[in-house]
Parts: sequence; C-alpha cells; structure tokens
Amino acid sequence: MSSPCDPQHAPAGDVGAALMVIDSRLKAIYDGRTETDPEQRQLIDQFTASLGPREARDLLDGACTLIFMFMKWLRMACEDHDKDVIEYVVPSFVATMRMMPKSVPPEAIPTMAGLLVAAGTGLSPSLWRRQYGDWTREEMNPLEATAFLLAEHINRITDDRDFATRLITEALSRADQD
Repeated sequence: MSSPCDPQHAPAGDVGAALMVIDSRLKAIYDGRTETDPEQRQLIDQFTASLGPREARDLLDGACTLIFMFMKWLRMACEDHDKDVIEYVVPSFVATMRMMPKSVPPEAIPTMAGLLVAAGTGLSPSLWRRQYGDWTREEMNPLEATAFLLAEHINRITDDRDFATRLITEALSRADQD
C-alpha cells in the first residue's frame, strides 16, 4: 500500500537553487568564515526577495528533496555497516541543532527531526511536513540548517568537501539524461 507521503507523489522543487544555497554555506564554512560575507548575504537576500510564492514553494520543496537524497545516501551507507540511519543520524543532529539556538530555535527541532525521520524511512519530507500545515517563517533557517548539516556530515564521513554537492549534481545530470 502506497503512503500519501511516498516520494513519487512529491514535487522535486528547485533542487538546483536549494543546492546553490547549501553549497555557498559549505564553502563559506570551509573557507573559515563563520559569518556570511556581506556581499554574499546581499545576493542571497536579493534572490529570496525576488521569489514569488510559487518560486518560494519550489525552493522549499528543493530543500526537502536535498534532505531526502542526503538521507537516502546515508541510509544506504549505514546499511552497508549494519547500522540504522535513524539511530546513527538523528540523535547527533538534534544535539547539534540544540547548540545552534540562533539558527534553530528549540521549538523547530522536533519538526526538523521529524523531517529526518521521514526521509530516513523513505518518505517525502515535504509531503510529511504538509500534513501539519504551511511552513512558517520561523522554520526557514532550521530547514536550511538541516540540509546544510546533512551535507556537511556526508562530506565529513567521506573526507571530501565537495562530495554532497557532487552527489546531487550527478543525480541531477543523470535525471536530465533520462
């Protein structure tokens, strides 16, 4: 029986734009910048201000697609080592998010953990979230932080700072060829 949260029913969204945001954050951190470059921040602010409601929804769905794809890769990697992705990933992410109160307020942590569990069990994070209503403004930074933390976690375990970005770009290239 198919779930209403099955990824086949989910919009992919603007994965490219979501990946661009996450990749720019990764590069900033890897370059030793803890604060976003003012010029980069201005470009991101201009980009997000230019989004209409449809484009904003596409960006949110793209971020959820990134979370799904990252968790799928982590699930396969965990299974190769007889580990459970939920047990291996979620507790450390919750602990990390708790250390980020400016970006992830405590009340957003259960939702972000739920997104990880949904994706880790093969469900669409965006469809899972839609069951509970529209996204709130307060969930935007936590959503970005969740995708960022997953990408950084993948990069760290592969010892390759570009692995997560390459994982997605290669998947998008394969999808374009099909």
